[in-house]
Amino acid sequence: MSRVHPPPATIDAPPVLNGRNRLAEPPTPPPPAWSGGRRRRATRLLVWGGVLAAVAWSLAGTGVGAGSLVDGRSGAARLLRGLIPPDMSGELLTRVGEAIVETVQISISGLVLGAVLGIPMAVLIAGNVGAPSWLAAAVRLTAAGLRGVPELLWALLFVATVGLGPAAGAYAIGLHAAGLLAKLCSEQLEAVDPAPVEAMRVTGASSLATTLLAIIPQARNGLASLLLYQWECNIRSSAVVGFVGAGGIGQALGIALRLFRYHELATLLAAVLLLVLVVDRLSRRLRRAMGAAAR
Repeated sequence: MSRVHPPPATIDAPPVLNGRNRLAEPPTPPPPAWSGGRRRRATRLLVWGGVLAAVAWSLAGTGVGAGSLVDGRSGAARLLRGLIPPDMSGELLTRVGEAIVETVQISISGLVLGAVLGIPMAVLIAGNVGAPSWLAAAVRLTAAGLRGVPELLWALLFVATVGLGPAAGAYAIGLHAAGLLAKLCSEQLEAVDPAPVEAMRVTGASSLATTLLAIIPQARNGLASLLLYQWECNIRSSAVVGFVGAGGIGQALGIALRLFRYHELATLLAAVLLLVLVVDRLSRRLRRAMGAAAR
């Protein structure tokens, strides 16, 4: 008869010791995964709720909606009946051609003025150029002030200063463009590859030499694209500032609208649309020729 042996006694595992011969504390359990996800979902819901509330509040405050369009259907029908057919008389077409030429002159003059003022400000604002902080801050504030004033308000000020005509429009568009170009071009300068910039500084090059030989050459395509885009914007802006007497085709549009010459207004609107399309096409070709856009 076989003897039944008792089971071996269990031996407790030795306590885990840390580096200082003390009992190691058990690891802290991680927080439940659902808590972080729930907080993120709640934050997103709050953000979207705030956005929707702001949109609804804005639409209600401005009266934008189908109701206002339905109420204005009679005025829209009267305007459309007045636009057809457009006035194609030789005298009007001659005046439209002169207004288009003046508009292009205003846009180019404003672009030159904006570039002359804006690009040096962009160089001083760019962080990788290393201009003194007090000077960069002052230039940044000046650029913000220039672009913070709309072209239409600048045009009103210059019409009161230099009188009616295209000069007021060119000054107004140029100052606003200078503020925009200072901001956008400074961002282009800051986005260049820092390796060549640091290599020139290590060799002892001055800030001016580094800017001219390492920063601007890398950003030239982006700067060219911004200048051409600003020219397109100047074309559209020159059609707006003309309503306050700053010359160009906008001035002819304002006169036709105030005198209810809708047939003439149709011709002017078609001329503005054609001018914008031509300038957009020309700008695209210039970008490709300068290497600032994909072929």
